[in-house]
Amino acid sequence: MLQAAQPAASARRRLGRRESVTLLAALMSLNAIGIDAMVPALPQIVHSLGVVSANEQQLIIITYMLGFGAGQIVWGPLADRFGRRPLLVAGLLLFALFSLACAVAPSFPLMIAGRVAMGASASSTRVLVTAIIRDLFEGEAMAKVMSLVFMIFMVVPVLAPSLGQAILLVAEWRMIFLVLMGYAMLLLGWALLRLPETLHPEDQRSLDLRSVLEAARLVIGDRLAMGYTLASTALFGALSAYIASIQQIVTDVFDATALLPLVFAACAAPMAAAAFINSRIVGRFGLRRVGHAGMIGFLVVAALHWAVARAGYESLAVFVLLQGAALVAFALCSANFSTLAMTNMGAFAGTASSIQGVAATIGGALVGLAIGQAFDGTVLPFLAGMTITAIIALLIVLLTERGRLFAAIDAAEFPSAA
Repeated sequence: MLQAAQPAASARRRLGRRESVTLLAALMSLNAIGIDAMVPALPQIVHSLGVVSANEQQLIIITYMLGFGAGQIVWGPLADRFGRRPLLVAGLLLFALFSLACAVAPSFPLMIAGRVAMGASASSTRVLVTAIIRDLFEGEAMAKVMSLVFMIFMVVPVLAPSLGQAILLVAEWRMIFLVLMGYAMLLLGWALLRLPETLHPEDQRSLDLRSVLEAARLVIGDRLAMGYTLASTALFGALSAYIASIQQIVTDVFDATALLPLVFAACAAPMAAAAFINSRIVGRFGLRRVGHAGMIGFLVVAALHWAVARAGYESLAVFVLLQGAALVAFALCSANFSTLAMTNMGAFAGTASSIQGVAATIGGALVGLAIGQAFDGTVLPFLAGMTITAIIALLIVLLTERGRLFAAIDAAEFPSAA
């Protein structure tokens, strides 16, 4: 049993650990489904809406991520003032509404506007799930719960493209958005019935601008918080580029359109397994050891893959093998980096989660867009971009840790921002 950090009494009565982890993972998965279920439908969407350039289909993914990043700055302060539960209800209702808007969009600009709004609505789940976990757990216990949530959440990329492909077999692409709307409403019902408020009354913060800016100052001034947020931004750029480009890579480079859901699943499944392994080993080896090892592994695999492709040995099987290995390393560092970034943020977890999420998501999406738009019919621009982002992440972590890797957290060196 994980040790909770004084959870609310109602949470203890109404939700067990298994159900709470499952519900939080399902809420997090809304974002993954909103992105990954679109991947098989991208060519149909742009063709139906009269888009000429193939690379513009990446905007359906990237603009969602930009909205997802920007929306987080709003949800966090509101959640610290009014509580987690009412904001979650609002976010799910808005997501369902904008999914419907995308389903009936008559033009590409309106589709893009709807995707931005969908992402901004879905960002409520990212902020609130992180804040709820921080409300209930701390330290290594928080890392374990975060890993369990991430593990369940990572099953979604394995299945979501297949869901999108299955829908396309019986209906047009607009039905995917209607399914997303239905899923949001299902989660809304579950949360209303079972999820209690987890924000402690004494942790409620004022919504006045001075209070929000003060919380932001403390977040930005915390060495762990900003260092690991910036490192996560670089790594998320590589992931964004992968999601935005994978349809074109499988179709244009390997001429294997029919295998897209299988390729996506084959790369994502090891990532889900790594998240589970992380939940088992992080308590034994520590956040830094596992996270830093994952980051270095990501760099090594990315550089190796780039070298293999430049040497002319790239094939679909090689791509799946090495990209799967890179995503394993990504899983081992991403959850732990997020936890390290939240270490000193207990007094204003919602605002901290918002600021960190905005930086990592918007920055990562823009990096991913730059890498994706360089697609030239080969995997080389993508692999070069992934390697460069890994190098940047390593340099940031080295600066954050003052040249030390794998060390235990030194409370004196990183004083609490509270």
